Amino acid sequence: MVAVPGDRETLRATFESAADIYHEARPDYPEELFDFLTRAAAISPGDRLLEIGCGTGKATIPLARRGLQITALEMGPGLAAAARRNLATFPDVEVVEGTFESWQPAPTERFDVLVVATAWHWLDPATRNRRAWELLREDGRLAVWSAGHVVPATGDPFFAEIQSVYDEIGEGLPGGSRWFRPGELPDGAAEIEQGGVFEMVLVRRFDWEVTYDAEGYVRLLDTFSSHIAMDALRRERLYSEIRRRLAERPDGRLRRHWEAVLHLARAIGQTD
Repeated sequence: MVAVPGDRETLRATFESAADIYHEARPDYPEELFDFLTRAAAISPGDRLLEIGCGTGKATIPLARRGLQITALEMGPGLAAAARRNLATFPDVEVVEGTFESWQPAPTERFDVLVVATAWHWLDPATRNRRAWELLREDGRLAVWSAGHVVPATGDPFFAEIQSVYDEIGEGLPGGSRWFRPGELPDGAAEIEQGGVFEMVLVRRFDWEVTYDAEGYVRLLDTFSSHIAMDALRRERLYSEIRRRLAERPDGRLRRHWEAVLHLARAIGQTD
């Protein structure tokens, strides 16, 4: 299910219902991504970083381990509370409850880096570039990445097989949809550069694989807005079939391939 503009506010609020399971169920981003970002953005210990939509801290924790001063913004009170618990050992991290659109820093406060991990698409495309630019210092960096499902040629056939159940319950893929191969997830560089406030520095892809048992995979699906918003009877039909089909496999597990597409951009013409 693809969120249309009218759905954005409703669907992005659904994650609050998954606050208790989000941190365990969602995959960790690869350390290679954070190592690369640190080098490419010339990030040093003590730099000021603003993260938008931190959730439970999946990206915040690896960044905090690198000695950064982090303000992590999260609109959901349950998710923000979970992030505070998960980041309690990092004194230089502050989790702030609020929205990207309405939160205001101190009048002279600007950040060296602004990070948005798998949340950029939830921000208003009409205002997000300018708003991000306003929060950065001169020559500040914007780091945006998504994390999506990709299916390599040798990938698990489970996802194609289960589509018949999605179709049966009226939650099938839109006409003309296809599975993305590694390297095919959309590149948002042109959109980030639109408006002339950011200059793209690079786009880099990171791929990894996670193995799930039936309950682990159902928990993962329970953190996706499309499944949270699904009619309960349809969702239960889908989940029961996932459990049944995985129970027929010798190891009871499936393999899911993930790809993160990192965009690193520089603020143009910003002043401190």
